[in-house]
Amino acid sequence: MKAGIITGSGFYDLEMDSEAKERSVKTKYGQVFLLESSDLVFIARHGRGHKLLPNHINYRANIQAMKELGVDCIIGTTIAGILNPKIQLAHLIIFDDLYFPENRLPSGEICTIYDKIGQKGRGHLIWGKPFSQSLRNYILETAKQNKLDHYDKGIYGYVNGPRFNTAPEVKALQQAKVTAISQTAGPEIVLAAELEIPYQLVGFGVDYANGVKKEPTPIEVLNQNMEKSKTILQKLIIETIKSIKEVKFDQGLVYRIE
Repeated sequence: MKAGIITGSGFYDLEMDSEAKERSVKTKYGQVFLLESSDLVFIARHGRGHKLLPNHINYRANIQAMKELGVDCIIGTTIAGILNPKIQLAHLIIFDDLYFPENRLPSGEICTIYDKIGQKGRGHLIWGKPFSQSLRNYILETAKQNKLDHYDKGIYGYVNGPRFNTAPEVKALQQAKVTAISQTAGPEIVLAAELEIPYQLVGFGVDYANGVKKEPTPIEVLNQNMEKSKTILQKLIIETIKSIKEVKFDQGLVYRIE
């Protein structure tokens, strides 16, 4: 089995696979810089040093590269702003649903791999759940076995960056029961589904979104949680991958109408 890993802010390398080599992969959507070994493909979506803001990330190229390199599943990570005041910060969230109604890339283009009329494989995605349930179960079990503080479900809300949301915008998302938001993972989830790659997103709450609490999260608390995020997310990923070497995952896609 070959696992794909896509990480977010503060998580730019993976201390796991000494055989992994840096390489550049040219796809029809652009070039992708990544680490690859026989059983792992790793992409830091923001690049080293957080070079790429959310609106600069080439989502289609990243997921296309994963497909071309033959990954069997993708685990994505994201730091997130929490919308539910009952949820504690510095906890993992193993998301089980998605809120991404606009279905657009940061450029404004529709979020799809199939951007040409009559393109082979194009169609309408119809989801039961957007994430791989079997992959999600492995991640949940890993979190439990390693005693990592986590929430076993949550709705991930994708919001366009790079600006943060206003308090009224956050209230609207709360009405949709969104648990946590970030500016990166929505397109990955959709594009991976179109290319039939099982995908699971794991979040880590670093602050409360605008207006969720009477007082904003202190910047020192946010920074402390950012520091914790890589250590905890990396442990979860490493331990999960150890246990799924020979597993075939469901995709989460119900069916496609062409």
